[in-house]
Amino acid sequence: MKLRLAFARFDTIAERCGIVGATETIGRHGLKIASGPATMIVLGLASPASAQAIPPISDPVAPPWNASRVFEPTSLPNLTDPDSREEVAPEDMPVKARQQPGYEPVGIRADSWMFTPALIAGGFYDSNVFSSNTIKKSDLAAVVEPTLDAHTLWERHGIDLKLDVQQTTYDQNSSLNQTNASLKGNAWFDIAHDVAVLTSFQVAHLNEGVGTLSSPSNAVQPTPYDLFSGDITLRKEFNRLTASIGTGVDSYQFGNTRAQDGTIISQDGRDGQIYTVHSRIDYAFSSTLGWFSAAEGNQRDLRGTPGESLDSQGYRVLTGLTFGLTNLIKGEFGFGYVEQRFVDPTIGTIAGPSYRASLTWSPTRLLDIHYKAEQLVTETADTGSTGVLANAQQLGFDYELLRNVVISVAGGYETDRFYGQLRKDDVISTDARVKYMFNRFAAVSLYHQYILRSSNISTFSYDKNVVGINVTAQF
Repeated sequence: MKLRLAFARFDTIAERCGIVGATETIGRHGLKIASGPATMIVLGLASPASAQAIPPISDPVAPPWNASRVFEPTSLPNLTDPDSREEVAPEDMPVKARQQPGYEPVGIRADSWMFTPALIAGGFYDSNVFSSNTIKKSDLAAVVEPTLDAHTLWERHGIDLKLDVQQTTYDQNSSLNQTNASLKGNAWFDIAHDVAVLTSFQVAHLNEGVGTLSSPSNAVQPTPYDLFSGDITLRKEFNRLTASIGTGVDSYQFGNTRAQDGTIISQDGRDGQIYTVHSRIDYAFSSTLGWFSAAEGNQRDLRGTPGESLDSQGYRVLTGLTFGLTNLIKGEFGFGYVEQRFVDPTIGTIAGPSYRASLTWSPTRLLDIHYKAEQLVTETADTGSTGVLANAQQLGFDYELLRNVVISVAGGYETDRFYGQLRKDDVISTDARVKYMFNRFAAVSLYHQYILRSSNISTFSYDKNVVGINVTAQF
């Protein structure tokens, strides 16, 4: 298998990262593999928590990397004769992923490695920096983020690495200043032409923003934490059948944050590990229709506090159909069951039917319309233990106004039901962006985000607007 995947930068302002990537037809069956410096993949629970439990709309993770995130959609294999296939033209790739000639980064080649350095600098205005309905303060902030992508050019096997450092500095509220640093990577080893071992890791120092879903409600500083994450997956192809099985671990170590009255809020109770085992099977009836079944089990061993355990065990299973009608419409729909048993009796067991749907419709080569619906069980810690059952509906589009101008607009609605508390929240969010590429070395993007969280407990209700600009220099 020839595989190639490269990471791209995190968007400096987006509260949860999506996944975008170009695709190219490669491999024994023409599998589509995410590639190019515009590709982003999130490992495990690497992203900082946000106001939403379910990330905003994102493009599917192409195989084989969805093998380690088994609930992400997979692309159907190209079953035509490899010798008669034509290369996928840029205009037939997703709007946000396509790299038009003259706008792709150059990169620096060193022997069998390719390096792509970049620097993002920008600023934003936040109308409610503490995400609060009582302490409503606005502020300006500057963001500087150097990144370095590296990937091998080997014929077989491969390694992708990304080093990222992000500094955010506020004008009037210096307590919100934060530095995030991350080294993450993927590696694969082709045991045979139809068998591969996939691995991923991340070592990072990150921060949970004030007012995010898992930050203490009265915190006025970001909550720092260290993350060590790893996953190993075995992937095997049996003609039209592809199967994977793997295991992973995420280890967290949290620091302290500060409350409004100046007291220290200890978050040591959230330290611990989350272990997972996962498996997925895909079968292609044809190049336009397939079936999948995916399952993941987890063991969450977290320190907790005296009298309030954060430990839990659970699983999630989904089965459904994958479909793709040329480049016009493609998606995946799955239904199943989810259960998470919390040791804390005040939370108990969260269980019931589960679902996930992802759809992309391209009525023209210049427009992609995305839809996503999902339910999942997660947990948060508001100086105590809480389980959350989240349901989200999201709709968005990407439009190529010019070869070097892309407009993206998305909106979402999410309901969060909290177990262990008599609390239910509704979240409305919008995200609008315009990206202009000067050439292959420079680009600028403007964006606006709006979040409205309405809770039956007024303490947790707030709304905020974020408006910003980013300038990217890359080579």
